[in-house]
Amino acid sequence: MAAGDWLLESGDIVLRRSVHDAYGGQQQGGISTPRGRNDIFIFTDPASGARYGYDRFEGLREDGSYSYTGEGQYGAQQFVRGNRSLRDCARDGKTIRLFRTKGTSATYVGSFTTGTPTYVIETIPDADGNPRNGIIFNLLPTDARVELLPAYGGELELSSEIYSATPRNWTPPEYEDVVISAAESAPADRVVSRVEFELQAAFGDWLISQGLSPRRLPLRAGSSLIEPDMFVPERLWIVEAKKSTARGHLRTAIGQVLDYAHVAKKAGLDAVPVILLPGSPQEDLRELAHSVGITLVTRSSGGFDVSSP
Repeated sequence: MAAGDWLLESGDIVLRRSVHDAYGGQQQGGISTPRGRNDIFIFTDPASGARYGYDRFEGLREDGSYSYTGEGQYGAQQFVRGNRSLRDCARDGKTIRLFRTKGTSATYVGSFTTGTPTYVIETIPDADGNPRNGIIFNLLPTDARVELLPAYGGELELSSEIYSATPRNWTPPEYEDVVISAAESAPADRVVSRVEFELQAAFGDWLISQGLSPRRLPLRAGSSLIEPDMFVPERLWIVEAKKSTARGHLRTAIGQVLDYAHVAKKAGLDAVPVILLPGSPQEDLRELAHSVGITLVTRSSGGFDVSSP
């Protein structure tokens, strides 16, 4: 591998030391900053990380972002050296090059940038299992094979199926004391509220009163695990709930529910995309949802109204 322009392609497997021989950078630690290059190399070893409990904080999240734990095995992680460089890489115009390592080999996953927020602080274990503050970076792929990465929270079980849908029991979400703001949520987590959870619980009760059975439906798409808010098997409804009828919420919900329905169909389930709202959206948004085959369910004084395309 020659020095100079970037020559690796996503999926290439090389010796880690050959990366440093060609491009420079520190050979120890998870974050490497080669001098004179607009690249930052980060290395992740899921098997090694799992021994320290890092797998609960790292991995590919539902929205396609990747959570990555900062450097530092003991004490609170600080924004020094590699952590500082990774935090500032977008401002500094640098590309993140992510490698998945196993022993002395490294698989090049691809290029990434930082998302919004760039990081959150979580309570994570140190190398001895003691709790401390850790930096969890929020990374977004720009040109990468994300299927090479483990799912958030740990590796999924090996399966010959790329896509699968597994219905499970549903219970109403607790909402009495739930308020999560954007600042408090981890990267890519949904910003949920008491309103949204209460809406889901009420809709579940209404479905049961209609003789229907709400379920959960975890969906596997390669190395990712995604899950809609609800599944109604009798009608093949895949449901995404939103706490507001605002345009931004509808636009987000449309993308999410179509993605869920797409993965479900890949898994052999001919699902119907449904958006659950606390009230009626304006007419052009209703038309938009219907134009892409989405059913709208809106709360009313008598229960819930169903509006099909």
